[in-house]
Amino acid sequence: MAAEAGVKRAFTFRHLSNKMINFMEDNKIRDLFVKWSMHGRITVQVFSFDQHFQAYEKDNFVRAFFQDPNVMANLKVLSALSCEWATLVGTEVKKIEAEEVPCNQLSMLFFDCLYTEGIVRETGHITKCLDEFYEDFTISDQLQQVLLLEDSDKYQIFSDTEREEFLFRIFKHLCLGGVLCQYEDMVDPYLETTKAVYKELVSVQKDPVTKDIRIISTVFKVSAYDDYGTCYPSIKKHEQTFAYLIVDPLKRHVHVLYHCFGGGLFCN
Repeated sequence: MAAEAGVKRAFTFRHLSNKMINFMEDNKIRDLFVKWSMHGRITVQVFSFDQHFQAYEKDNFVRAFFQDPNVMANLKVLSALSCEWATLVGTEVKKIEAEEVPCNQLSMLFFDCLYTEGIVRETGHITKCLDEFYEDFTISDQLQQVLLLEDSDKYQIFSDTEREEFLFRIFKHLCLGGVLCQYEDMVDPYLETTKAVYKELVSVQKDPVTKDIRIISTVFKVSAYDDYGTCYPSIKKHEQTFAYLIVDPLKRHVHVLYHCFGGGLFCN
């Protein structure tokens, strides 16, 4: 759903520049990001906000986010033509798009079907296939087929609803990687990194009555437009160029998970 800019802001934001993101500091994950051609092109930033948040306010919230001077001065955006980080200072956002992303999964058992359907062997090895090409991706195993090819035999092991889940989206983004991605033979690095990212970005709370754990975060996939077209997350659209806002309504924090697909070889 698109919303026109210009409505008075109800939210103001502050950049939490000292907030450490553990998985971004993890050497093992850093090495994987290098291998997957995502290092230097993926980042997480944290902002705080000052008002009570409700999910139905998503358009107002995201619009206010992209109109806030503190956000515009600090929100990182990577040029699609180079590896230079910049901000949105001087950009006049005229329109935003905010897609609410389902975020309901509490367990990595979500991916057990990869084993039961033979996509991944008991040893953790990903089943190989003959190379084929799909857009910017070289498909060399059945996991990539499941992620990308709707006409593959095993595509339906994940329903359309499951594919919308934030957990699945993180997994897919990591598996597909950047333009010079070196794909894994084993599934564990993908699953372990997905778990680390998801666990840190998504907030949970124990229900005081049932004692069940429930997710309290709300997730939006966002884009912003100026007079010339898309200005965020990039002027060039790609499946692997994305920005998600993960909103914690209790702490009043919003994490921004960002990646720009491109020439990762020269990004350090």
